[in-house]
Amino acid sequence: TAGTVEARASVAAAAATPRDVTTTPVASPLSTPRPVATATSTAVAVPTAAPLVTQSASGGVTWQHDGSGWQALGGTPPACPSPLVLTTPVDLSLAYSVLYPGQTRGGDYKPHGGIRFDGQANDVPTVRVPLAGTLVRGSRYLAGGEIQYMIEIVAPCGIMVRFDHLLVPAPTLMQAFEALPAPVEGDSRTTSFSPPLSLAAGEMIATAVGVTAGPNVFVDFGVYDLRQRNAASANAAWAQAHTGEFAAYGVCWFDLLPTAAAAQVRSLPAGDSISGSNSDYCTR
Repeated sequence: TAGTVEARASVAAAAATPRDVTTTPVASPLSTPRPVATATSTAVAVPTAAPLVTQSASGGVTWQHDGSGWQALGGTPPACPSPLVLTTPVDLSLAYSVLYPGQTRGGDYKPHGGIRFDGQANDVPTVRVPLAGTLVRGSRYLAGGEIQYMIEIVAPCGIMVRFDHLLVPAPTLMQAFEALPAPVEGDSRTTSFSPPLSLAAGEMIATAVGVTAGPNVFVDFGVYDLRQRNAASANAAWAQAHTGEFAAYGVCWFDLLPTAAAAQVRSLPAGDSISGSNSDYCTR
């Protein structure tokens, strides 16, 4: 399904100087051996198809998926920072395991990865913006009767980040979510925010994650480079089997984190007991 998202150039300068907001010391969470949890990135099977979405021009670059790929419209996008370094979105010292992007989990292909926080309360992990950009699309839906929130943030240069299973959005985002369609069980289709909302790197976007049943404490996190298809999609058979807006643009976000955080993520056990660390995006 086609879709359009807008990233305004007014936030480009902030994206050029990402900062790491994780203030806790980097320490291996594996000091004592723990069994790898049997888990997928979602508590229930939730469709993620996005409908056709349009944004007003407002002088910014528009990234549009026309059914075959992403294109920048309305101007020339600014260059992304080089090297591109994301602000660490969660406190990794709280993490129990990592879900690898670009693998099958729960019977479905997941371009996104995620972080599990087994043993923590839902309101212990918080989530922050990994790079400055525009909040362009989102969803609020029910999973087992509990509201879950999904957001997409796009930097003007063409990097998208996507979070799902936010349980309590930051107060600054709640007004925007209240304008979205009422939540429906299992229907996570996205809707454009109108107007889009500029977010700074390091800004708080959620104060609790996951679902309270269990509890199941985790957050989905995906990064997509809309400027170019990824290496996995160069295989024609793979590309034919992995259609849609995201699979061919997903990247391994592990190595986009600051050096210490990247090493810490890779030290975590794989959170899915079936696919493990298999990934179409991440190399070992």
